Amino acid sequence: MRVLMAHNYYQQAGGEDVVFAAEAELLRRHGHTVLEYTEDNHRINAMNSVRLAAQTIWSSPSHARILKSLHNPRLLCPAGTFYRNGRVCEDCLGKAIPWPSILHGCYRDSRSQTAVVASMLTVHRWLETWVNHVDAYIVFTEFYRKKFIEGGLPGGKLFVKPHFVFPDPVKKTQTLGHHVTFIGRLQPGKGIRTLLRAWQLMPAVPLKIIGDGPLRNEVQCFIDDHGMKKDVALLGHLGRDAVMAEIKRSSLFVWPSEFETFGLVAIEAFACGVPVIASRAGPMLEIVEDGRTGLLFNPGDPEDLAGKIRWAVEHPDAITRMGENARREYELRYTAEKNYELLMGIYQKVLGSN
Repeated sequence: MRVLMAHNYYQQAGGEDVVFAAEAELLRRHGHTVLEYTEDNHRINAMNSVRLAAQTIWSSPSHARILKSLHNPRLLCPAGTFYRNGRVCEDCLGKAIPWPSILHGCYRDSRSQTAVVASMLTVHRWLETWVNHVDAYIVFTEFYRKKFIEGGLPGGKLFVKPHFVFPDPVKKTQTLGHHVTFIGRLQPGKGIRTLLRAWQLMPAVPLKIIGDGPLRNEVQCFIDDHGMKKDVALLGHLGRDAVMAEIKRSSLFVWPSEFETFGLVAIEAFACGVPVIASRAGPMLEIVEDGRTGLLFNPGDPEDLAGKIRWAVEHPDAITRMGENARREYELRYTAEKNYELLMGIYQKVLGSN
């Protein structure tokens, strides 16, 4: 099978780039020919505002090379996040014209740039591009499948296929470590502020924070100002091997995000046999089963998070069982081979209907 994969690299690298590379490699390993069409948002810095606005609504150069479709939250939210001013925001969901985003300047904190993205969405909704010119969409969770249906996409064209972890990092063999690990971009909405406030309430439980982002200085200042250097270490960005090693040395992985499209880091923890403490919100409810593969806490609630961490520290046998369950969950749902089966099934359904 010949497969064309299209991807847009954002100015700040993220999990979507990792998933794109992993899926391309997965298909090649199974003998398929993969052609890659990629764009890079860095090129917008060289465009004037008029040209940028026009190509955002309809990119003639891209159209000349490929008729491409998108299946991420930006079809429903110009910011692409469902998050604004420290809270989950769905003000534009289902609106023919996503005017609230323009009012609040949700894209890059700019009303003019948000207006361009909102115009693109409005034009293509009016043309029914998303309904009539795309055969299928792949989403990562049932939660987002329902959101896209609510936003106007036909349910029969939406297929759920989660991410996967490859290569298999293999379940850790050593005994449980004594620290908790957080991995993620240090930005609003990822729960890092909730995490730090929770650790103010904790007994001496070591926490390792892996990641970088716009809140890095704020995180480091919080650690310094509250005398938390002994228990909290900010490690910054690490390579994949180092990340996997840190997860395997952990007793728990904490995932305090207030919004996510999926959460690749959570299933990386599962693959290592480490249970996850996650916020009770959106896709996290699908991925982490409370009491079986981890624990859930109320999003944005540091007291509840601290309470769950304390319970975990006091019940090591239960946490060990959850880690074993997490590894089984990875083997059942999130391996490369399971993902390949799902992807081929989707391709065959689409090809068979045309």
